[in-house]
Amino acid sequence: MERLQIQKEAEEFVDELASIKGHEFLQKERDLISKAYVVASKAHEGMVRFSGEPFINHPKEVARILASLGMDVVTITAGLLHDVVEDSEGKVTLDDVIKIFGREIARIVDGVTKVSSINPPVGMSDMKRKIETIQKMFLAMAEDMRVIFVKLADRLHNMRTIQYVRDEEKKRYKALETLEIYAPIAHKLGIHSIKSELEDLAFKVLYPEEYYMLKRLVAEKKKEREARTKEYMDILKAALEEHGIEAKIEGRYKHYYSIWRKMKERGKRFEEIYDLIAVRAIVKDVPTCYSVLGIVHSIWPPLPGRIKDYIAAPKSNGYKSLHTTVITQYGEPLE
Repeated sequence: MERLQIQKEAEEFVDELASIKGHEFLQKERDLISKAYVVASKAHEGMVRFSGEPFINHPKEVARILASLGMDVVTITAGLLHDVVEDSEGKVTLDDVIKIFGREIARIVDGVTKVSSINPPVGMSDMKRKIETIQKMFLAMAEDMRVIFVKLADRLHNMRTIQYVRDEEKKRYKALETLEIYAPIAHKLGIHSIKSELEDLAFKVLYPEEYYMLKRLVAEKKKEREARTKEYMDILKAALEEHGIEAKIEGRYKHYYSIWRKMKERGKRFEEIYDLIAVRAIVKDVPTCYSVLGIVHSIWPPLPGRIKDYIAAPKSNGYKSLHTTVITQYGEPLE
């Protein structure tokens, strides 16, 4: 009965991941993820996290994060299995993973274990050089970049639940490590949603008073911000439609840590920080992307030196886009 129950849970979880990704898996892909779920469930049986919840919830959440990033089935499977060797009390070995899932998945699982074993000294002098060295070490150890994606998803869920860690010193260390090591790596890989959330979660631990102050101030300006963002999006949408360009227009507000850093760097109060809104246009091909850039600059004048061409020079993860900062009709910067 227990085996049937785990299998049923596995099938339901595969359906959930397919929903997150936005498309169905092939049967062989379903079988692979389902098998990983069963192995992970048995490996972590009886184990609990600091929160008191079953340990299996952690690899499940890692798999969800990877699915939301659009990662392939092999990476999602490795995400489910990433702790089975290190945290199974000897129930599962790396050889077991090789036999059951093959060398490709086993290499990712082993890579995550090795990267996790690095304990970088954070908060020391000569910070920039030290951080760059550690980032290179992380990236070099992960010959397969999928190792880094799994590790980032692992760290993100651990930071989402860090409030359950009782050791305050350990909590602050993990937050500082996240801010100095993991968030910059996410930035290098172009995973801005992960970078922003990691920074905000670390910011909340390291500077709780400033975090909650900003959260309150941002909430107070919410209606005004949403109205301004919608206005910019509507202006851009109308201009693109006038030129016969189809685009998905999105708007977002800068995250708390980014705002706080701007305040510190510029020595300004929250009310004096204006470049807090970003608008994005997603189009079908590269030529259209450059056309949109020209249209944006015909609406709002660009700030000199703030154009970045990630199409001509893509990021290491293949991320391609054009970035510009313009001055709007209200005299405020808009990215």
